[in-house]
Amino acid sequence: MIVRRLVDGVDERLDASSFIKHNLRKVFPDHWSFMLGELALYSFAMLLLTGIFLSLFFVASPAETIYQGPYAPMQGREVSLAYESVLRLSFEVRAGLVMRQTHHWAALVFVASMTAHLVRVFFTGAFRRPRELSWIIGVTLLVAGIGAGFTGYSLPDDLLSGTGLRIIDSAVLSIPVAGTWLAYLFFGGEFPAPELLSRLFVMHIFLIPAVITGLLSVHLALVWRQTHTQFRPKGTLEGTVTGTPVWPKFALKSVGLAFMTFAVLAGLGGLVQINPVWLYGPFVPYGALSPAQPDFYAGWLEGILRLWPNWELHLFGHTIGNLFLPAVVLPGIIFTGLALWPFIEARATGDTAVHHDAQRPRDEPVRSGIGAAGIAFFVSLMLAGSNDVLAKFLQVEVDSLNGVLRVLVFLMPAITGVVVWWLCRDLGARDAAPIARPARSEIRRNAAGGFDEVEDL
Repeated sequence: MIVRRLVDGVDERLDASSFIKHNLRKVFPDHWSFMLGELALYSFAMLLLTGIFLSLFFVASPAETIYQGPYAPMQGREVSLAYESVLRLSFEVRAGLVMRQTHHWAALVFVASMTAHLVRVFFTGAFRRPRELSWIIGVTLLVAGIGAGFTGYSLPDDLLSGTGLRIIDSAVLSIPVAGTWLAYLFFGGEFPAPELLSRLFVMHIFLIPAVITGLLSVHLALVWRQTHTQFRPKGTLEGTVTGTPVWPKFALKSVGLAFMTFAVLAGLGGLVQINPVWLYGPFVPYGALSPAQPDFYAGWLEGILRLWPNWELHLFGHTIGNLFLPAVVLPGIIFTGLALWPFIEARATGDTAVHHDAQRPRDEPVRSGIGAAGIAFFVSLMLAGSNDVLAKFLQVEVDSLNGVLRVLVFLMPAITGVVVWWLCRDLGARDAAPIARPARSEIRRNAAGGFDEVEDL
């Protein structure tokens, strides 16, 4: 009785029961593509769970030690405490290697699912008014996810991750005027600075996850308030949401997806090797691996750097390094343009109305062509980021392959964009004026024993 009166008293003052009942009846669309965002959410949850485990054993220190662990090829070598702790995690801590690999696979799925979700929103026009803020938050989440992946990828202090850090250090130093100071703030001094690993560790386990958690919370709140866009069912008005209520069907489907995501990621972590740092060896500033491939979310940036000409500019007494344009300016333009796309499209088309329905890609051929061209652009850059592997596989010189890739990086997006625009335009025209089915006729025998031609209507 006491508990019941307490609950009734709280409900009387906060009106919680009506709030809960109202939100449990909220309807969500059934289309499979809406699960891409949830896939990103559950991958992030797996990242947090495995990351907590890994942080208990990782030592973010560049101090030197002699490796005496069970991995024979590294015994007696001088390594950093960070690298030694990663080897200990991989070979001595029970379930350590599974956790490491699951964490890495979860990071890849997290960024991949966010990218796929962003592509789905773009091609269906789900970014239009009043959902511009959700789109901007989504783009920011993608950038934060890439940052989280890069900082975590760089923590083991192995030769591959150290090479990536060296590239980022050079890119920051190429910024005119402020580059030296920014490099000092980020790296803690001349590369490789003693404070670098501890700063990366704080960014990876605290700052960036806090930003991602905050952005996810705001994004989910906006989706809950504004609802999903969906393809309008026949006979309904714009903004009408059809689907399943949150409780129980949608909630159970979402929980099922969460367990499936956890199971697949755990299976990948236990069965599929990734980032075997013991094969790369510890980082040394004068060494670099070849072929050296970053994770896919950084592959396009690697491709830009490998294809960009060796240009160095001198303006107003300052030298602008050859990495400034490809590593700083071009990515900045890409992500800024992506974030502002809802406003760019609204200005170009004059469409500032409120929309709650999703569009089919064929309904907007220009947007679909631009989106397809953008995807082709990134794919061509990712191929360029693997030019050494491709050259070895194709048995050609890297310089010759780079010449072909420099042409493809412009040709592929142009061809892809035009073809997709043409297909969407024709598909849309066919929907607007469907081709009439030709009349058919057949020969039938009449009662008198003759034959008549009867038209099938």
